[in-house]
Amino acid sequence: MTQDFHWFALLTRSNFEQVVFDQIVQKKMAAFLPKTKKISRRKDRKKVIDVPLFPGYLFVKARFDPACQLLILKTQGAVRFLGNQQGPVPVPDIQIHSLKILTAADQDLITGSCSKLTQGDPVMVMEGPMTGARGEFIQYRGRGRIIIKIPLLGQFVGVEIDETQVEKIPDSLS
Repeated sequence: MTQDFHWFALLTRSNFEQVVFDQIVQKKMAAFLPKTKKISRRKDRKKVIDVPLFPGYLFVKARFDPACQLLILKTQGAVRFLGNQQGPVPVPDIQIHSLKILTAADQDLITGSCSKLTQGDPVMVMEGPMTGARGEFIQYRGRGRIIIKIPLLGQFVGVEIDETQVEKIPDSLS
């Protein structure tokens, strides 16, 4: 019996996201470290740097079996997989796909905690650089703001986008 590969969220030591990512890639495993740009203030200048979108987390595509998980957890800086008593909980492929679309688009991303949000309509970006990204519409601010939730991490990623680029997904398809 062969097991399928799934995406899992991996908690890392503080500021070890890139180290863990590089080592997992060296082990010939698929990994995804979503990043965003941030202005870093230096003594004499401001510099734009790439920082992890979810500090302390990255995503690894792996099998659910203990041997594969142990190989990942032996990586320097890796702490544990996010999950419950039954073990690691896979992150749905559609959420990783949407997150890849968001991080590839040249937009300012907004992060925060899911606990502060109210449930909204499921939506899909229909045009522009983020076409195909799914998320949950939160509010209007003159222009639409679409929020892609990653509920497994207790956080969300959001981007301000023109409301004409977004369509509601019918309940039967969401």
